[in-house]
Amino acid sequence: MPHPYLSTNPPCVVCRRSDTSTRHQVDDELDQLVCDNCVGDLPECERCHATVLTLITVADERQLCRTCTSAWVVCVSCRGLTEPHVRTDTGDSVCSRCAAVFFDLCLTCSRYSASSRYVSGGSRACTRCAAIYDSCPACGTLLRAGRGCDPCARRNRVWNYSYKPDPIFHGDGPLYLGLELEVIVPDYQYDDCVRAATDHLGDLGYLKQDSSIHPLGFEVVTHPMSYRHAIERFPWRLLGVLEELGCETDRTVGLHVHASRDGFDSPAHIYRWLKLLYRNESAVTTLARRRSRYAPFDRAARVKARDTAKGPQHALGLARYQAINPYPRKTLELRVFASSLDVQCVQAALAFTAASIDYTRGLRVADVRAGAWEWSAFAAWVTTQPDCQPLAAEMEDLACAC
Repeated sequence: MPHPYLSTNPPCVVCRRSDTSTRHQVDDELDQLVCDNCVGDLPECERCHATVLTLITVADERQLCRTCTSAWVVCVSCRGLTEPHVRTDTGDSVCSRCAAVFFDLCLTCSRYSASSRYVSGGSRACTRCAAIYDSCPACGTLLRAGRGCDPCARRNRVWNYSYKPDPIFHGDGPLYLGLELEVIVPDYQYDDCVRAATDHLGDLGYLKQDSSIHPLGFEVVTHPMSYRHAIERFPWRLLGVLEELGCETDRTVGLHVHASRDGFDSPAHIYRWLKLLYRNESAVTTLARRRSRYAPFDRAARVKARDTAKGPQHALGLARYQAINPYPRKTLELRVFASSLDVQCVQAALAFTAASIDYTRGLRVADVRAGAWEWSAFAAWVTTQPDCQPLAAEMEDLACAC
């Protein structure tokens, strides 16, 4: 609408020209006047549809005006503006996107928590509400009144894909690795395979359902382990037992390794690690023994590596199923490997994850300029590390040792 109070035409705030055309008020401010020629080019708020000079990109990536966001607050996770309706157990506000991806809903207080605990029966409790529960004397799982501990009572079972118990850390950190090994299991031996796997794993891991495994199978999931603990204490004999029972692996099933973010020195260290893998896609996929649509080297993720190294909240909008999944709150998930029941292959996947992190830990600009990001430099370094023997042997067998 034309501005009702001014009989003369001040300069348009967009083109800065004074002419006889009608002036339009925008941004709810009397001094923000725009001429007829410019008003049609101004953006529109996606919520109230008002024409304004500038819009604000909020947490869910909508473009809104200042009026619509005047009472909004900053999301504690992504730092974007959000309505103050979704609260966390710390009293902060979180946007709906971050709440869905990085937080768990506490069943007791109905607030979202970034550090929730598993409650026997399948619910979650925030750190504050966890204090009202009893704990299992054997494993520490939180117990609801009148209920037993399902992890202890149901050891010989395959849990739902969403099952996420409290982590039990094995070995010395700060770098911990979590193994996820997908296995194809024959129907006629399924119960025997489940029993064998759970008996061998003990408190080191558990089994989960995975609908991507065809025709039937389960995923062997370990609790966080140091690399040394994994090599020395994982029940490697289990792989041969499963094979004897008729289990198989192929390129349709994967081996994923989670690496704890606390095992990196800094976001810059994570960035150097991402760069090493992205720059050597061909060699990494050779070592991984597959290319998979569930673990592609995503171009968008490569471009945003510097941002996503700062934390999972900076990865919103990227694909989850890619070579390196950045979304877990406390880990980075390396998804490239084909699954295997061969001990050397599985140990090499763990060794590559740990070795590539250690290799990039001390890289400096001068090292990079001297070729440190080249696969040949990394491969030569691997041969000097006694702990990397499974990786060195696998690289030699797959002809990617140089």
